[in-house]
Amino acid sequence: MVNLCKSISESKWFQNFVTLAILIAGVLVGIATYPEFSAKHEGILELLNKIILGVFIIEIVVKIVAEGNKPWLYFTDGWNIFDFIIVAAAFLPFGGSSIAILRLLRLLRVLKLIKALPKLQMLVSALLKSVPSMGYVSILLALLFYIYAVAGVFFFAENDPIHFKDLQTSMLSLFRVVTLEDWTDIMYINMFGCENYGYDGNMDVCINSNGVSGLSVAYFVSFVLIGTMIFLNLFIGVIMNGMDEAKADMLLEEQAASGDKDTNVEDIESKLSELQELLILYKVQQKNK
Repeated sequence: MVNLCKSISESKWFQNFVTLAILIAGVLVGIATYPEFSAKHEGILELLNKIILGVFIIEIVVKIVAEGNKPWLYFTDGWNIFDFIIVAAAFLPFGGSSIAILRLLRLLRVLKLIKALPKLQMLVSALLKSVPSMGYVSILLALLFYIYAVAGVFFFAENDPIHFKDLQTSMLSLFRVVTLEDWTDIMYINMFGCENYGYDGNMDVCINSNGVSGLSVAYFVSFVLIGTMIFLNLFIGVIMNGMDEAKADMLLEEQAASGDKDTNVEDIESKLSELQELLILYKVQQKNK
């Protein structure tokens, strides 16, 4: 029985069957956004939802049985835990006002597609591996926002109170600038003065119109170059690094699954010996100096 379940769980047709069930589950969730159609075909849709749920239950049971005398090994995989939670949540007593939560849980079934497709799984793994490094880049970006926001209040608060009235408004305006959403309009307001540009219909708050061309150009162009160009590339670099790590992990898993684990260990040992030899040579050179 264990061998049968293991062969089924590892077979291509079973994986494709589960992937098809996930796609159908996604379509059913989309259909639920059409109330009239859903109400008209409620019986059929509910039957299909139960069939999809049955497929997911069978998938979990097959994979747990495939672990043999160690069924808890199924829960050592984060994606398996995610699958189990989604399926288990379907048996919670939802009803009435909580029906929206049930629909949301059904929507989460679509995320099972990430596990079904290895390339998608690798992308998600790369993003997760990039989170710690992204945190440090985000701190640098927050410092940049804070410095420019404070400077913006000092420079432009009187001329442009809509965008630079206080610190929080200034930071929100800078977020608009860094997304390149009509950022030139904000720059022109502070270049030509609020009474000359951009304050049509808001002249009651344009009390002290005072455009400063050189300062505005330097302020906004430098912020766009640093915030958009440099930091965007930093984020891309972090993600690419995470992608390389995710590819390496997936390659190791594939080698282990195909029986190349010993070869991989031998490669690591040979590289370690080479590093040791280089370290010895380096120490000898330092002593001779």
